[in-house]
Amino acid sequence: LMLVEQLFRNVAEDSRWNAKPLCIGLAVTFAFDLYLFSDATLFGHLDADAAKVRGAVHALATPLLLAAFRRRKDWIGRLQISRSAVFYSATLLLAGGYLLFMSAVGYYVRYFGGGWGRAMQLGLLSAGLAFLCVLLLSGSMRSRLRVFVAKNFFSYRFDYRDEWLRFTTLLSTRGSPLEVGGLVVRGLADLVESHAGSLWSRAEGGDSYGETMRWNLVAANERERADGAFCTFLRTEGWVVDVDEFRRSPRLYGGLSLPNWVLASPDLWLVVPLIAGEELVGFVTLARPRAPLELNWEVRDLLKTASRQAAGILAQMYATEALLEARKFEAFNRMSAFVVHDLKNIVTQLSLMMKNARRLHANPEFQQDMLLTVESSLDKMRRLMLQLREGAAPPGGSHGVELAPLLRRLAALGQAQGRAIGAECDEGLATRGQEERIERVLGHLVQNALDATPAQGQVWLKGSRHSGQVKVVVGDNGIGMSEEFVRNKLFRPFSSTKANGMGIGMYESFQYLREIGGAIEVESAPGRGTVITVSMPLFDAHAGSELQAPVHS
Repeated sequence: LMLVEQLFRNVAEDSRWNAKPLCIGLAVTFAFDLYLFSDATLFGHLDADAAKVRGAVHALATPLLLAAFRRRKDWIGRLQISRSAVFYSATLLLAGGYLLFMSAVGYYVRYFGGGWGRAMQLGLLSAGLAFLCVLLLSGSMRSRLRVFVAKNFFSYRFDYRDEWLRFTTLLSTRGSPLEVGGLVVRGLADLVESHAGSLWSRAEGGDSYGETMRWNLVAANERERADGAFCTFLRTEGWVVDVDEFRRSPRLYGGLSLPNWVLASPDLWLVVPLIAGEELVGFVTLARPRAPLELNWEVRDLLKTASRQAAGILAQMYATEALLEARKFEAFNRMSAFVVHDLKNIVTQLSLMMKNARRLHANPEFQQDMLLTVESSLDKMRRLMLQLREGAAPPGGSHGVELAPLLRRLAALGQAQGRAIGAECDEGLATRGQEERIERVLGHLVQNALDATPAQGQVWLKGSRHSGQVKVVVGDNGIGMSEEFVRNKLFRPFSSTKANGMGIGMYESFQYLREIGGAIEVESAPGRGTVITVSMPLFDAHAGSELQAPVHS
């Protein structure tokens, strides 16, 4: 009563005419209840006469409430009731009504069925409950009820917020394009209560669309050309094609000619194009819905909007898959370039050996050295082939690598080419890594220094310990490099100052040094030579770790 009084007091003066019937009706109801329960509280029992007429008094307020509703006709529009609440409430009411009907039939059978009345009643109720369960689990019945609620209780057929959130959540599932394609079909089918569908898409570089995914449909072994009339119509117009409407009035679709496999199928109902930008990613065919559904402008607009979002996600998935494939090829090509570069070095070594073989072939020491060189080259090529086939780094983990023997071998490499290389290194100096790859990095730097220095020039190597790191300096007084080349091109692949160079060695060296926690610094100037300082982590040979035995070649 206090709330009613506050309502009437705070209503604007010009609106009290609308509120009077409502306030009077509620006041009568609440005032009678106040009298009834106050009397019961005072005397300890309900007034039987007042309790009997309580329902009638409440009924007297109904005309006043109806009068208030008629005076304010927009009250229904201001009510916000979710579609789910209406759907489940309607389901509950129907189930309750069904149970009441079955109970009434059961009681009728019990009282008028003679000796078998109770048995028949129990059997009838059991059958009725089983039939009720079938109805509640029937997708067709749910679809019909959902369509009935949308048509008769709401001005719009769809709750766009719920539909959009559900559709977006469905398509957000991660997976392959085939899995996402299945979700696209399911999502579009759920919008129109369809129970089956299929996705038609085009393979990369293909000239036709084929069925890539189907759901509750028979496989259609057909192809539609991308430049055909059907696909061209879908791409240019972007219409949702109603197959039944096309059969009745084909002129509504202009010059469209549906394929025979569409017209011959009695189950196909809609063809929904999937357009991303100006490209037809594919199209979806949907079967007839479980409940009759009018394909009006609202349904068409929802399908168009949802299909464009689905097409964008599918196009992104296809592009991502193509990018991953391109990256795999890029990684393979990069690895192939590294392998070719290493093979070039092996070929150079073997060519030099064959050149010296013409004048030293009778020398026993040269023959022994030649056999060791050939054996080492074969071993390197086997490892390169394994690396190329498996796409992995060279076998073997990181070990302690002693640098003094390694630098001596590099100096011997220069002597084999008739060049003197000065080499200095602290004994016991070691770093961590793969000896073969470290030797390859330093050997590449030494070979570059030899190539950039004339026969009378100088090339030197120096290994030392510095601030907890290993420093290896490779220097020469050759032709040098410009500052611009060092800054912008030296460590980029396929950039080289040599006429027959591949531009891979410095890039590979830089990548490996960075991988093991090292660095490389270059000081160079045209005509003044080059000094390259390689920094690598220091390995303590006395910390209990075992140095890898050096490999002589």
